[in-house]
Amino acid sequence: MVETRTLSFKTNGHTDMIDITQQVAAEVRKSSVASGIVVIFSPSSTSGLTTIEYESGALSDFKRLFDQIAPEEQEYRHNLRWGDGNGYAHVRAALLKAALTVPFTDRTLWLGTWQQILFVDFDNRPRQRRLVLQIMGDA
Repeated sequence: MVETRTLSFKTNGHTDMIDITQQVAAEVRKSSVASGIVVIFSPSSTSGLTTIEYESGALSDFKRLFDQIAPEEQEYRHNLRWGDGNGYAHVRAALLKAALTVPFTDRTLWLGTWQQILFVDFDNRPRQRRLVLQIMGDA
């Protein structure tokens, strides 16, 4: 059995980090699938998904990592071609995943005690984002 759902929300861009754990868990609970996996997919080339402990220190460290690896102010050939100034966002997003899979049983996500699902929007402006959830398994 497969059910497809979406999540929509606004972001601020510039490495905006959003904990989507509760929204994903709610969609799994509402589904008719009791045990299986949920695949979360971001149809965007300037955002990504991962897991992290969603606390201010870890988030700050994570943002600093991206600032060091792919600084916004560096020259990017993408910007030279398109002039949109978000070359760094494409590079950063490529370091994460466009999709994340989480198992669940009894409609409860199997996440660690301090593990949350993180959506990161790297683009250089606020965006309206949509994620696709595919909930698969047994009823």
